Amino acid sequence: MAKIKKGDLVQVISGPKPERGGDRGKQGKVLEVLPEQNRVIVEGVNYVTKHNRVGQSQRGTKTGGIETMEAPIHISNVALVDPSSKKPTRVGHRVEEQTKDGHKRTVRVRYAKKSGKDL
Repeated sequence: MAKIKKGDLVQVISGPKPERGGDRGKQGKVLEVLPEQNRVIVEGVNYVTKHNRVGQSQRGTKTGGIETMEAPIHISNVALVDPSSKKPTRVGHRVEEQTKDGHKRTVRVRYAKKSGKDL
């Protein structure tokens, strides 16, 4: 089961600090998960400039130029944010019984573990 999914709030836990031009400590929402590369794209984190070739659309308008966009970051460099404390936390799984239309089935559910400082 995946620890981080699309739409989760995560925090960058490694890399240079913002004073040195990095993204450590920034929080953002996961826009996309790339499981085959073990990477995620986080909103507002790891901005890069991309140069697009100048072309023409069918209407005759010019396209291209320089745009900034989020680049993928390795999944080990982000941590899920606990919704109650707003701090990075580890992810656990627990098995729960779920009833649907009278049928019982066991489902693994993600939850945010409490860190030692929060206890």
